[in-house]
Amino acid sequence: MTGLTVAARQSLDRPIWIILPLALILIVLAVFLGVADLSPAMVLDVLTGHGSENARLIITDIRIPRIATGILAGIHFAVAGLLLQTITRNPLADPSIMGISQGATLAVTIFLFFAVYWFDSDPHKVYQLPVAWLPAVGLFGGLAAGAVIFLLARRHDLGPLRITLCGIAVGAVLHALAMGLIAGWGSARIEIVLQWLSGSLYARSWEHVLFLLPFTVAGLLVLPFLRRSIDLLRFEAPVALSFGFPYRAQFTVVLMIACGLAASAVGVTGPIIFIGLIVPHLARFIAGSRFNLVLPLTLLLGAVIVTAGDLIGRLAGGAEEIPIGVVSAIGGAPILLALLRRIR
Repeated sequence: MTGLTVAARQSLDRPIWIILPLALILIVLAVFLGVADLSPAMVLDVLTGHGSENARLIITDIRIPRIATGILAGIHFAVAGLLLQTITRNPLADPSIMGISQGATLAVTIFLFFAVYWFDSDPHKVYQLPVAWLPAVGLFGGLAAGAVIFLLARRHDLGPLRITLCGIAVGAVLHALAMGLIAGWGSARIEIVLQWLSGSLYARSWEHVLFLLPFTVAGLLVLPFLRRSIDLLRFEAPVALSFGFPYRAQFTVVLMIACGLAASAVGVTGPIIFIGLIVPHLARFIAGSRFNLVLPLTLLLGAVIVTAGDLIGRLAGGAEEIPIGVVSAIGGAPILLALLRRIR
């Protein structure tokens, strides 16, 4: 019996040991490949502490922080989608459906269109916009949207269906307001807004990595302690309460973690659609319903898919790269359709 248990455990863990090397290979390829024409020898020189100043700039200040930002953002979107789908019992829940991405979008749009008036008397000096503030602004907008949705749902009943419908309604209103501002307040600043809205890792630096890292560490450290809570939140409230489980309090905690992960990622990269929706389904398709295996698979797949999508966008687009948000939308739709045919 023990031998069978060990064999079963190894077979369940096998997907992680298959995907982990794939993730490492993609990271190496992303470091070695790009728009700038650097030979493998030049890249190796930089990685071993040598190489020209220009090569070091490209590798250490452009490619590596961009890859690291993509990995962290992919983890954030994927885990947020997994948590939202679990606690709402809605297979279509993700940061976009729940209104978090729309809240960040509206906050960034307002900031980019009007902040210039607060920082300089000449509104035509677009280059003086404090774009380094965008991650914090997007985080604030996403968290504010999550808080509004939670309060609206809590006022009546903190049920999965009600909170999902609140998220859809609030997200639609916030998206309409953002699009209204873009359409009615068009100016040179619209280019910055549209670039952010496309979901992009262009020009992401170590500052963005350091911005995301505390949210990543905090979220992943607390999740193992919430394993039982997440398992029980999959049931209806009366069933969970019969186990003496504080349903409302734990629902709130898990929802806050999901909102924090999603909002911080949207603030840095803009809305990258389909990652939070598809990755949890893909992880469950591979691993089944065991959360202790689905969670690490979700982490790995989120990092792999974003890294691969960004690499494809960089290589396919050339100097005018294709944003990761566009790549994920084009590639995500057929993957979702294929998964839906297998999910019953």
